[in-house]
Amino acid sequence: MFPYDQTLLVTAQTTPNSVADVLRTMQAIEAICTDGDGLKWFNWLYLQVTQAVETRIAAGGFADPAWLAELDVQFARLYFGALASSLSSQPTPGCWQALFQNRSQVQVARIQFALAGINAHINHDLPEAIVATCVATGTIPQHGGTQYNDYTGLNSTLDGLIQSAKQTLHVRLLGDPLPAVSHLENTLAAWSVSAARESAWKNAEILWRLRSEPALFLAFMDSLDGLTTVAGKTLLVPVP
Repeated sequence: MFPYDQTLLVTAQTTPNSVADVLRTMQAIEAICTDGDGLKWFNWLYLQVTQAVETRIAAGGFADPAWLAELDVQFARLYFGALASSLSSQPTPGCWQALFQNRSQVQVARIQFALAGINAHINHDLPEAIVATCVATGTIPQHGGTQYNDYTGLNSTLDGLIQSAKQTLHVRLLGDPLPAVSHLENTLAAWSVSAARESAWKNAEILWRLRSEPALFLAFMDSLDGLTTVAGKTLLVPVP
């Protein structure tokens, strides 16, 4: 779709092992993508989020900062993996394809691309990332537990970044202004990162119990993908 996609593929195929690795890959993707690539604006927002999480972890105040750092890495791997799969024409979750296949649609606003990516990443990927993190750290996803409290402790930071992005990215893909009134206002108003993350945690608890049933685990992930794909396509409806 874009002349630099092969370079983008090589970058996405890297496997991060630390938050610093994650940031380097996101910064590389940002440097590769042009302003006319919808992927750039999701990556831009995700980079802001990751930098904010890194800062919060370094500042202390969490009971299990190592768990949050591991979640950050496991989470980012799913984004990079989905991007690499799509660029190499391999099976890719439909919620991610909704974004990747529309990267050049100039009638779509930058914030729409950003939120479509956040939708795919939180509603589809985050439950799986939480499970992978718990496996790697020998913990269990439980409401009210140490890890859950640290996890929800980030919500105010993330909500603030999303609200700021709604203003900064409220232009069409190429930067030209949007109409004063459109369906986009209602679409953006309906989005809550805190609500999405709470749902993701609940789904992680379900997935945790399905680990010994691979077929059911995959079926549940397929269901999540279906629902998240519908939401993603709604988020990407062009603004007239």
